[in-house]
Amino acid sequence: MPGSLEDQYIRLDVISGKNIRVPSGRIPAGIYVSIDVDSERCWTTAIKVLSSEESVVWGSTVTLSCVPPALSIEIRASYEVDRMLGSGELIGKLQTSWDELLDNGNEPFNLSFPPVRDVHPCLTLKATVVHACDHEDSALPDFLIDSEIGRETDAGHARFAEYVKSGTISHLNDAVQHFQLVLDQCPVDHPDHAAALTNLAVARLEGYVGNDIQDIDTTISLFRKALALRPQGHPDHASSLYNLVTALNWRYSKESAAVYIHESAQLCCKLLPLCPEGTFLRSIGVDSALGYVIDSLPIDGSDEGIHLHRNMLELCPLGQQHCPNALDNLAWALRLRFEQCGNVDDIDESIHLHRKAVSLCPEGHPDRGSYLNDLALSLNNRFDHQGKPNDLDEAISLYEEALQSVGYKFHDFVLDNLGGSLIARFKKRGNIDDITRAISLFREALTLRPPGHPDRDATLNNLALALKTRYGKLDVKEDLNEAIDLYRESLRLKRPDHPERHRVLINLSSALCSRFTHTRENKDVEEAIQLCQESLALLPSLHPDRYFSYMWLQETYLSRYQILHDPADLSFAIENFRLASIHPTQGFPQRIIQAYDWTVTAEQHGHGSALEAYLTFFELLDAHLATRSSATSRREAAAAFHYARTLPVNAASCAIRHSNIRRAVELVEQGRGQQWSLASRLKTPVEDLESANPDLAHNYLELSKRVSNAAQSSATITDRAAADRAATEYRRLTRQWEATVAEIRGLKAFSRFLLPPLYQDLQAAARQGPVIIFIARKYSCSAIIVLESREPHHVPLPSVSLKELNNLKDRFARAIRLASKMEPNEPRNDLIILLRTVWNEIILPVVNFLQQDLKLKSRSRIWLCPTAAFTSIPLHAAHPFKTNADGSKEPCLEDLYVCSYTPTLSALVRSRQMMKKRVTPSFATIGQGQPGAGKAKALLAVDSELELVQKLIPATATRTTISGDAATRAGALKALEENTWVHLACHGKQDPDQPYNSHFVMKDEHLTLLDIMERDVPHAEFAFLSACHTAVGDEKTPDEVIHLAAGLQFAGFKSVIGTLWEVNDAVAKHVVEAFYKYMFDPKYGGVMNCARAAWALNCATHAVKTKVPLEQRMVFIHIGC
Repeated sequence: MPGSLEDQYIRLDVISGKNIRVPSGRIPAGIYVSIDVDSERCWTTAIKVLSSEESVVWGSTVTLSCVPPALSIEIRASYEVDRMLGSGELIGKLQTSWDELLDNGNEPFNLSFPPVRDVHPCLTLKATVVHACDHEDSALPDFLIDSEIGRETDAGHARFAEYVKSGTISHLNDAVQHFQLVLDQCPVDHPDHAAALTNLAVARLEGYVGNDIQDIDTTISLFRKALALRPQGHPDHASSLYNLVTALNWRYSKESAAVYIHESAQLCCKLLPLCPEGTFLRSIGVDSALGYVIDSLPIDGSDEGIHLHRNMLELCPLGQQHCPNALDNLAWALRLRFEQCGNVDDIDESIHLHRKAVSLCPEGHPDRGSYLNDLALSLNNRFDHQGKPNDLDEAISLYEEALQSVGYKFHDFVLDNLGGSLIARFKKRGNIDDITRAISLFREALTLRPPGHPDRDATLNNLALALKTRYGKLDVKEDLNEAIDLYRESLRLKRPDHPERHRVLINLSSALCSRFTHTRENKDVEEAIQLCQESLALLPSLHPDRYFSYMWLQETYLSRYQILHDPADLSFAIENFRLASIHPTQGFPQRIIQAYDWTVTAEQHGHGSALEAYLTFFELLDAHLATRSSATSRREAAAAFHYARTLPVNAASCAIRHSNIRRAVELVEQGRGQQWSLASRLKTPVEDLESANPDLAHNYLELSKRVSNAAQSSATITDRAAADRAATEYRRLTRQWEATVAEIRGLKAFSRFLLPPLYQDLQAAARQGPVIIFIARKYSCSAIIVLESREPHHVPLPSVSLKELNNLKDRFARAIRLASKMEPNEPRNDLIILLRTVWNEIILPVVNFLQQDLKLKSRSRIWLCPTAAFTSIPLHAAHPFKTNADGSKEPCLEDLYVCSYTPTLSALVRSRQMMKKRVTPSFATIGQGQPGAGKAKALLAVDSELELVQKLIPATATRTTISGDAATRAGALKALEENTWVHLACHGKQDPDQPYNSHFVMKDEHLTLLDIMERDVPHAEFAFLSACHTAVGDEKTPDEVIHLAAGLQFAGFKSVIGTLWEVNDAVAKHVVEAFYKYMFDPKYGGVMNCARAAWALNCATHAVKTKVPLEQRMVFIHIGC
């Protein structure tokens, strides 16, 4: 290069660095570059943060004059951001000359340094000769001024780096000695005291990690002191937090005391927001420390533990490497709290979090199998609590997938868990293959958990449970004896303080109880009682598993009572029935089963608690169904207890036996129609409440609307995760709604708002005529006549039993089918015989009371409220078919009175309450005689029927006709919502398996019962359903009277005419014509009054006797006001 360098200026740009690794492995606060000339430091860059990719960007420039030809360049790590103690740790040093640097021709170039921890640090520089100085400040910063403590610190860094590289203890001792000397020269008020504390603590911690220093307390104390001197806002606050977290983590790794990892977790919450993404401290240091905390933080169901896990999750956004584990850990903690407290929100959130964790681990991910297993566990828990079969099926599917994806490490866990789910499914569905496979899986898991394995006791317990379950089905005593031996071995392995010891105690108790029922060995039953009592002593008062202790105590006492007949045992059994049924943290399905068994036991043994048991059952079932957001899911939940379908009438019969007829009415009302009562509570009229407290009434109505909307939207969701979220939202809204209801009940006049009605409330149903409730029980049946101003009257029906009623129902079905194939003028002899039976054995005793005792006038209105098997009998058509001696005909029921039906007394009361608000009538006729291809046969008389009805409608009413292509699902729904009177002529189909799918056949889609229920048409008055099967109920839950006519009544129609079986549209037109002629008789001056519907139907069926065969007259019934 021409000319002398001493006469020129040289401009040096320090652009960036890469492959920057610190020899000691410490995480630096920053990296800087220094230029040394003649062994004197003449300039440094600023301290810049190291990135996660081990690179630094400086962009620093210096212009130097009178430069000697040789220089050295150093890369150093600083452990302080602000004031640096010493020169920091040397990363690399290179001797070079200005000529070499300038030879790169004014272009950036890379300068490579000797390797550090397997990589070559590299700087990108640019050197240029300039002819004028641009006045960059070349003064050294204050912290690089030479000092004794600086030199001692640098020596300590050098010896510490040598210790890390070689492991030589003498190097560590030298480093500690240097750092201690510096600390001794930096008293508490010295500006470098915190840095001196930190350097000494870091060296001591590394010695502790390498087992060369045993004292960790002193080290942690040094870090705490340094942190105290660097409070929030201090430039080195983050690094001090990180150092303390690291020390606490190492201490926990060696001592496993929860206090250290808890503190570390709390510090991480403060540390992470201070560390920007992409920095070396964040990605290499803090993220690693956070991962350790997430992996190590104990998982328990405590509120504090869950709070910490929530905090950990908040530190891990989606996509962050530790996020799946943080999700899984929080989900585990919530599941544990659910197991301890039974709050369904916890298990729902647990499932939601587990689903997220699984979604973040695609197929092939090493942790996917573990997360699948954990999700399945939570689904199992929810199934046990709520009884949703989809949860169990999904859990089994997830376990099967986990078996294919996890390694040997988790194989035994998945085998155990899958076996448990198969036991649950076997109990639910009875497929012997499930229990056989479960036993096989447990035996396989046991081989993977040999003696000495920490989880062997769990598999022994599970295998015993499977064997005992199979014993209950196949009665093989070897299964039971092996189960008892396995339970005993499991119990021997369970330490006294094991959190699940109580479960083995309960299970062993249950097995001993089962053996006692066969062997009658008193020692078995006494041990069983003692084990249950021991399990109760281990459990807090609200632990969900206390339910199982009560349940097996009940079983044990009852078993002993049935053999020894000691009344005290029966009393103990009943008391444990009570405790199990009302245990608040156990799921509803289990408690409902106990309440049902309680009713059976109390009835069998004549115990005085029977009525209490029935009430408990109804309250639990109501609460259980209320947790289901959709009508379909409520119906499915109710059908799960199909064996209890006779409980409403059994309860009423029990009250009748106790001569408590009022209570009988209340019980039969409470037990029947729960689907409607749960749905209708959101539509309860609140006029009185609006007068008393307008704000509270408004709040109630708004919440009712939101709950209803949430229920409707959840019904269409098919995605499981979305359905879970919808269920959680529904439950949140329901809790708000319940809190508002509780507030309303606090008002003096509203203490029973939405509670099951008392008899005096139900009497309002009989305001316009008596209501006759027909109760079918096993050995005899009866009727209760509800009167407006008198006590209810019980009418025994001694000539008919439940078996005879079911036989009568079947015979009616056959007779109707036969009649449909006969010519109109052929006699219906089979039907006549059956209707005469109904008259003589069921209706005549009721009529005798109405005529002789009540003196009810002829042609008065009466309402029939059939229960159970009575719902399938056409009671209104009862007929003596008898000629008197004087040649006169003996009158039938419809000659004597105008009959209507009501599904429940409450439904009738509600319809009358809604009659208070009336609007100008509008009439819509909806007909679909030509449904889409393949849906149903054509109904040729539909159009003429609609024309006929239109002609008979009073001129004062607005008229609308929807037929042909316009009669779609949407068109029909719109007409139902916008009109107060509706006549519907089309095919109607009752779905026996899914009653809510019962429907009217439209041109495009079906108009379903669920569609109708979801509409709220409070001003609607009357509907005539000239379609088939519109008033036929659900065979699986007959007391729910779920049919199309009841759905319209629920939607708001006060008066509905429906059909019990198939309608011949050509013949039925005569009934329709006669009905509307009576309904709109000119003598009423065109006034449309739906309360005349029952009378008009009665007159119409009498008027068409010569035109319409018997089965087509009696097919029409009136429901409602």
